[in-house]
Amino acid sequence: MTPVSARVRGLIAEMTDAEKLGQLQIVFRPRLEDAAQLIRDGIGSVFWPRSAAATNEFQRVAVEETRLGIPVLVGLDVVHGQRTIAPVPLAQAATFDPALVEELAALAAAEARSGGVKWTFSPMVDISRDPRWGRVVEGFGEDVHLTSTMARAMISGYHGSSLRSPRAIAATAKHFVAYGQPEGGRDYNTVDASEHRLRNVHLEPFRVAVAAGAASVMASFNTVAGRPMHANHGLLTAVLKHEWGFDGVVVGDAEGVRNLIPHGIAEDLADAAAQAYEAGLDVEMGGAPSEVREALLARVDRTRLDDAVARVLTLKERLGLFDQPYVDEAAEITAPTDEALRLTRRAAVRSAVLLKNDDALLPLADHRRILLTGPYATSTDHLGAWSQPFGAPAGSIADEFASRRPDAEVSVVAGVDFLEDDDTGIAAAVEAARDSDIVVLLVGEPSALSGEAASRSDLRLPGRQEDLVRAIARTGVPFVVVIETGRPLIVSDWIDLAPSVIVAWHGGTEAAGAIVDVLLGDADPSGRLPMTWPRSVGQIPVYYAHERTGRPATTGGTLTTTTEDIGLHGPDNVQEKYTSKYLDLELGPQFPFGHGSGYATFSHGSPRLSARRIARDESVTLSVDVTNTSTRTGDDVVQVYVEDVVASIAPPVRRLVAFERVTVEAGATERVSFRIGDEQLGFRLADGRLVVEPGTFMLHVGSSLDRTQPVAVTVERA
Repeated sequence: MTPVSARVRGLIAEMTDAEKLGQLQIVFRPRLEDAAQLIRDGIGSVFWPRSAAATNEFQRVAVEETRLGIPVLVGLDVVHGQRTIAPVPLAQAATFDPALVEELAALAAAEARSGGVKWTFSPMVDISRDPRWGRVVEGFGEDVHLTSTMARAMISGYHGSSLRSPRAIAATAKHFVAYGQPEGGRDYNTVDASEHRLRNVHLEPFRVAVAAGAASVMASFNTVAGRPMHANHGLLTAVLKHEWGFDGVVVGDAEGVRNLIPHGIAEDLADAAAQAYEAGLDVEMGGAPSEVREALLARVDRTRLDDAVARVLTLKERLGLFDQPYVDEAAEITAPTDEALRLTRRAAVRSAVLLKNDDALLPLADHRRILLTGPYATSTDHLGAWSQPFGAPAGSIADEFASRRPDAEVSVVAGVDFLEDDDTGIAAAVEAARDSDIVVLLVGEPSALSGEAASRSDLRLPGRQEDLVRAIARTGVPFVVVIETGRPLIVSDWIDLAPSVIVAWHGGTEAAGAIVDVLLGDADPSGRLPMTWPRSVGQIPVYYAHERTGRPATTGGTLTTTTEDIGLHGPDNVQEKYTSKYLDLELGPQFPFGHGSGYATFSHGSPRLSARRIARDESVTLSVDVTNTSTRTGDDVVQVYVEDVVASIAPPVRRLVAFERVTVEAGATERVSFRIGDEQLGFRLADGRLVVEPGTFMLHVGSSLDRTQPVAVTVERA
């Protein structure tokens, strides 16, 4: 039960049933005049009306023109920036830098609250292991530990030291739960997850977010084991509120309550609303119309109703709305500051992932004739999905590059568009390439192809962009490829042709400058992949922390036509044939989770443990020396994966349990240390209890999954 102040108890005692229901609704994007009237009618929450002045008018109506004078809660999807647009969340995860993510969230909170926004529907902490799902762009990728760490950092940035601060907004952990595992990668689709997977994968980032003080949690659109989440008492109440003690607000997603009707579990809207509130929902996004109120009140338990109202009013109290409902209109931030631009540019740089640099073409040398080609050469579509239209726009890479290299002859030929099936411009790009010393190919998917309701069945570069890559490769002119995207893409058809490839994601307002920084070597592309990049859509879902199979593959398969080839005439190749692989695909992904490097190079010493054997409830210190073996300062991301050698359940082959991004000067050595204990070695049972089983654990330490060194620690029996 939410701790309730005397003020909140007094208000609830005075409220009519209609006023209580009004507090449990957020109006979904109404016209300004309609919203003002709804506030007079008792609506408790609204979406942001796009200015501090308009927000103050809403608050004036609520405070001065309603019977109890309860201020409204103003919400908005501040996903990766308000005025200054930061890299998309998936790119922020690629930084492996939680302190930076916290700074970005604090910046977004300050800008948003200055305009009257008090409540954001962010961060998204869904574990996303299917890149066909468009909303992977909105979260932190496939890994439980990375997602949990970034969720904690973002919540801390949004909340600051106090929700009452004029620079803080209330964070919402979404979407509860398992929304990131839709069948077929299709948004809003069914999810069926075991208790084991729920506890150890999908619920864990939410548990961390609740422990970090998330002010609210948003229910997801999907079903879990047949029960839509907006009416799932077992998860919304039994786990979230009772087991974890969550005392904040559970908010529905847009029209999520109404969706219970097409889900097939509610007869009408009153039935849907009653089921949702009984399950543990506190605020409906969209708002039940007044005509269903009587039917709803006839079904909803009054104790449950008062609990929901108390949660909403308590959040308003925590935000200081009762004492100061208004914002200073003169202090509203309507454009980025220089400091904000520097921060988001640094984030865009640190999120860039160097996939390969075979011929060391990057950073670019002092080439005299440079061709920029591909749709992202001149496009300003760098902001990414879930960027509000009032955010600061981005410039073009062509303009930024030309301003930075006035000494060079910079040609710009788009070659192809993002989506059009038109290759007539490729010939001009090829001709320009032959007259150039180097070509920079700027390709990717536009922002609109990722985000909500943006699932894709084909993850190759859209349009004729791959044809452009192959045509440039045939010229023999050296070239590098920069990919802007909101998800992992399939690059297997052309990746071997490209010597150097960078993933720049959708980098926000400062994306163009950051990309040029990386290309020219003014900054290192030292991000790491937060999601696995598949070789083929047929591999999906493909993720590194998969459970062990009884017949693991050691090589890829081969299409065969004779019984002799498949091992039926002898035992020699039976073990290779009958393994978990595809006959028509090489083993493993194109690029694994955590993959990436930079222009600086590093070596790791042998990992050391403070003890080789520990008891349960004890921890051990793991240390490794990181040496910069290059002539330039750079960042390494040290990753620690655990392998449970023998367990009572089939464990993941490896599981990230710790990481640290470390800056090392040229020729210097830095020691990086981690505490490894129960949270890192254990797993959760179906009832949520954390267990650490005795036995040997291999700790794999390195710069990526395929570059690690093992060291063993044993947990002794009691």
